[in-house]
Amino acid sequence: MKHILSPLLIVLFFSCKSEVQQIETPTRLPNIIYILADDLGYGDLSCYGQKNFSTPNIDKLAAQGMLFTQHYSGSTVCAPSRSSLMTGLHTGHTFIRGNKEVRPEGQQPLADEVITLPEILKEKGYVTGAFGKWGLGFPGSEGDPLNQGFDVFFGYNCQRLAHHYYPYYLWDNDKKFELIKNEGKNEVEYAPELIHQRAINFMETYQDSSFFLFVPSPLPHAELKVPEKYAAQYQGKFDPETPYEGTDDGEKYRAGPYGSQEKPHATFVGMIQLLDQQVGEIMQKVEELGIAGNTLIIFTSDNGPHREGGADPDFFDSNGSLKGHKRDLYEGGIRVPMIASWKDKIKTGSTTDHISAFWDVLPTVVELAQINQQNEIDGISFLPTLLGNETAQKKHEFLYWEFHEKGGRTAVRKGKWKAVRYNVGESPNAIPELYDLSADISETKNLASEYPAVVAELDSIMQNARTPSSIFKFASETYLDAP
Repeated sequence: MKHILSPLLIVLFFSCKSEVQQIETPTRLPNIIYILADDLGYGDLSCYGQKNFSTPNIDKLAAQGMLFTQHYSGSTVCAPSRSSLMTGLHTGHTFIRGNKEVRPEGQQPLADEVITLPEILKEKGYVTGAFGKWGLGFPGSEGDPLNQGFDVFFGYNCQRLAHHYYPYYLWDNDKKFELIKNEGKNEVEYAPELIHQRAINFMETYQDSSFFLFVPSPLPHAELKVPEKYAAQYQGKFDPETPYEGTDDGEKYRAGPYGSQEKPHATFVGMIQLLDQQVGEIMQKVEELGIAGNTLIIFTSDNGPHREGGADPDFFDSNGSLKGHKRDLYEGGIRVPMIASWKDKIKTGSTTDHISAFWDVLPTVVELAQINQQNEIDGISFLPTLLGNETAQKKHEFLYWEFHEKGGRTAVRKGKWKAVRYNVGESPNAIPELYDLSADISETKNLASEYPAVVAELDSIMQNARTPSSIFKFASETYLDAP
């Protein structure tokens, strides 16, 4: 499959590839473990203010490291958020800017020319593994994780099929791993548990190497399903429950549409409990292997909380005091929790209000791995912040997002100011909304009429922050079963 790239990105990608090829293989550089929850809201962790339930292991990770209060996802839905993470580019430049399906399985693939974080690390000598949900290229395509720098992959290639936690198969590198016990309507082999064990095995296998472990967990995305032992303890504690009636048979069963759930609240909390348990087991394994002093662990979420499959984020205050949910470009759709821990390197129990985003992860890891890469990307390394050197920390002039569903949406943050424009396809020149996040984190008061000069400045950024895409345009596009 061929793709058309803008001249700017072609220069960027090939200059990066040239730079990477000059790097010598290291001995032992720091391990990086990046855990990406799926649709976990800013307020879904007790260390971020959740009162209805607790997340003790993730709280412990925060206590051992640094909690970010102003970190942003790459987008407000799955695929473009991951594309931004993998490429160091915001959604005005990154290759994948929306959830675009490819039938029968998978999503629009990253082009071969795109330089990704695992490709850069692999050239440096890292062993790279991904365990969870991919969504950046159908099996065997140029966007397949094995063709984008990962040595090992186990999990869901397709975001749509990742809606189901008792699937008929997962991908084990380039081969289907059949889950025979889930045949028909059986629910025996819970995919997140199988995926998690493979991630643990990866750490054990490569404990003597420098490794990059990417864990894009499918939890706690809909559909709402979890083994009974995790949900049972919450039965009756989060009433009233509103049963969700989904797809439980027929040709679309386990093919995208969510299954039914009688107890959505209890099940959701059970899924959070399992996610928290798995984070704790990763932390414990790092300690057991004796590699804690050489391992950076980052935990975050790919976008804001969803309202699908019976999920009820308002009941749990999943977005905290933020406005909006998944698919919004208000803070609730894109501001996400992020915690970083590294024994004896990151100050324990620390908090930072440094403004950062997914496209900063690539330059941060590149700097950590001592890779002499040209900084022709949108990201800025936040390694100085992690290491407590705030005076050396560079800051963004602005952050930019675009979203190609629901009529098209764009947003810009510059300092305390946030501009948001909806219905871009129909009204590309409409006056954007303006909010002062320093005084109004909930984005309740539109100040556009009071600060026309600020509106004009941020509007100019909106109009100029992006390069054209032949695939993702602000028009009436159809997204089939968008995850």
